[in-house]
Amino acid sequence: MSAQHFGPELTSDGARFRLWAPAAKRVDVLLDKPHPLTRDAAGWYVAEIPGVRAGTRYRFRIDDEIDVPDPASAFQPDDVFGPSEVIDHTAFKWRATEWRGRPWHEAVVLEAHVGTFTREGTYRAMIDKLDHLVATGITALELMPLADFAGKRNWGYDGVLWYAPDSAYGRPEDLKTLIDEAHLRGLMVMLDVVYNHFGPEGNYLGRYAPSFFTDAHTPWGSAIDYRVPEVRAFAIGSVVSWLRDYRFDGLRFDAVNMIVEAGEVAVVHDFSKAAGHLVANDSRHINLVLENGDNLARLLDATEDPPHGKFRGQWNDDYHHVWHVMLTGETQGYYGDYRAPKQELARALSSGYVYQGEVSAFWGNKPRGERSGALSPICFINFLQNHDQIGNRPLGDRLVSIAKPEAVAAALAVTLIAPTTPMLFMGEEWGATSPFPFFCDFKGDLANAVRKGRREEFAWAYAKYGDDIPDPLDEKTMQSAVLDWTALARDPGRARLALVRDLLAVRRREITPRLAGARFGDAIVAGDLLTAHWRMGDGSTLRLTANLSDRAIADAPEPKGTGIWGGALSGGLPGWAVRWNLG
Repeated sequence: MSAQHFGPELTSDGARFRLWAPAAKRVDVLLDKPHPLTRDAAGWYVAEIPGVRAGTRYRFRIDDEIDVPDPASAFQPDDVFGPSEVIDHTAFKWRATEWRGRPWHEAVVLEAHVGTFTREGTYRAMIDKLDHLVATGITALELMPLADFAGKRNWGYDGVLWYAPDSAYGRPEDLKTLIDEAHLRGLMVMLDVVYNHFGPEGNYLGRYAPSFFTDAHTPWGSAIDYRVPEVRAFAIGSVVSWLRDYRFDGLRFDAVNMIVEAGEVAVVHDFSKAAGHLVANDSRHINLVLENGDNLARLLDATEDPPHGKFRGQWNDDYHHVWHVMLTGETQGYYGDYRAPKQELARALSSGYVYQGEVSAFWGNKPRGERSGALSPICFINFLQNHDQIGNRPLGDRLVSIAKPEAVAAALAVTLIAPTTPMLFMGEEWGATSPFPFFCDFKGDLANAVRKGRREEFAWAYAKYGDDIPDPLDEKTMQSAVLDWTALARDPGRARLALVRDLLAVRRREITPRLAGARFGDAIVAGDLLTAHWRMGDGSTLRLTANLSDRAIADAPEPKGTGIWGGALSGGLPGWAVRWNLG
């Protein structure tokens, strides 16, 4: 039995069940009655059972002691503690059969949480908002993690069943319908996936396959041992399933620097190669990106097509941090590493990362990052907000609640036109003020441990805000994060949406056609005046002139080229004004 095969496989007259359980002495699959599985020398338990069809529910019984779901379950209709359901992925009738995705240089990403994107909080309810995304200028919808987690509410980073989209949002065919409808509108759909840890509740692998884990720990639990071939194959199989069975256009790999392996994070190369092998023969665009606090430039290549070990880009936390410090004045935590935000913004605009080997105090007073200026600018996914940067604040408050509107507008004008890859967080396009606090739905001792951990992590905030800090276990906390779509119809939401749509229209018309082959140029800050330029793929030069302050700059130089945003500089540059020129 190949270690590559996880989960049930439908046959002509039933299904083949299998479970890798090297620490178990006996395994039965529970259907109408227990059916014993046969063990091989590698610890695989296998049985072919006639009469099984799609929709059949099953569990595994380990050593006549505990009943568990299939770790490769395709669906859990009754949450992680219930039975698994056999899913026939080939039965879904796709409509967008000619869809082959979009090249990465066209990406304008919007990150969204399914449960709070709409009042209904379902895959199908999201379909009604897809036309809004297209009209705004979004080309890629990125969903926060869907792998099945315990309870009805979660950000998604506590997933324990890596092949099963969570039932809180609907069934697998509902997710496929969302993706199909997005493709019919020209939208890519990407998925955030987590392979650095399993969630704290609903994971039984330690009972029957303890070699899944090492003695090392991540901030969220035991580290996964990717030296074990079956463990490696299990994760790779999950990657392939999301891309093949659901036709996601790409994946964002969460915190790969927290994958514990000797030397370079080698397993992510296998993820990339597996994705590339999947699509090598059908001309399909698969866009894989990373979150990686180590800023490893060597993992990135926006032009490798199909993927063969590299990734299109990385979430650029450095870019966010310099803007946040500049706009809010906050310097706690990791923001303490960004004491000269205007100069550091220039560095990010001219070469990608801020930390390219410099010593970072927050990251343990050690060098962080690699030189990145030779990479394509589209390798850097730049944003002003995301789920982490909002949700890991004690109150979950958004940038618009703590920064001047004109300064945020300037930051958007830089971010959405610059020849890097822009990303917005859901609702940011209209300046949504709904918070996005941390929330989950654990029970008992684990719930109390979460509350205790949050109080310890944010002791200063509890001392300041007390009971104003939302309880992550309270259902009202998640409800507070649900987007208010009525805000689009009135100011300031209407005006902010108009700004974002105008900026993205300029990007679509002037920037995107010139992005292939674009290179970094230089950026300089003189006082509050930022100037930068990039060499575009068609040989033209894109120039930025921006005032990073409230005070007007009377002697700002007139840039070369034709103005594409912001008008001429005659009479000086007003506070927080942004000008873009191309020529």
